[in-house]
Amino acid sequence: MPIVVDIDVMLARRKMPVGVLAERIGITPANLAVLKNGRAKAVRLSTLDALCEALRCQPGDLLRWEPEERDGDASDPAPGDPGGV
Repeated sequence: MPIVVDIDVMLARRKMPVGVLAERIGITPANLAVLKNGRAKAVRLSTLDALCEALRCQPGDLLRWEPEERDGDASDPAPGDPGGV
């Protein structure tokens, strides 16, 4: 998945246990683990807001995009991509 979740990075920076964060944002530790491990299909904006408030960070500190690796040369433009325009 090209969206990478960095909640674990912010937890380490804030020295905050997962259970404490789950309690502060009002979700179960199991659901936080799904989100933290990148297995979630969606994130509610209210959850993202609560995460940012609890961790004192910006959404971009928690989520980032990485291009998917494809078969072949990674420098080839994707279908429909003009490639460098």
